[in-house]
Amino acid sequence: MMELKKIVEKTGLQLLNGTELDLAKGIAGCYIGDLLSNVMAHAEEADLWLTVQTHQNVIAVAQLLNLGGVVFVEGHLPQEETIAKAQKEKIPLFSTKVSAYELAGCLSKMGLGR
Repeated sequence: MMELKKIVEKTGLQLLNGTELDLAKGIAGCYIGDLLSNVMAHAEEADLWLTVQTHQNVIAVAQLLNLGGVVFVEGHLPQEETIAKAQKEKIPLFSTKVSAYELAGCLSKMGLGR
């Protein structure tokens, strides 16, 4: 497990909904996926989800699985409604310009993984 705050500091992720969020929570791994049914079937609790999906259903899946946060990769930004729902549910949202592959590689080099 790695503290979310440490991941943010080392990767330069941009926090999109920064008030009242627990960045001290532990992240166990990451899951890359854009098909919500695959994410629901394979992501695990405390994972950081890397995706290009930006709609509100992302938050529902993150909440259902108790994910550690959602990272929108390749410069994608979530819809305003998505940010509002994540804020309400206290789910950290981040953005990055790098690809999911590149970010996952960086997380792996940092020692994050199962």
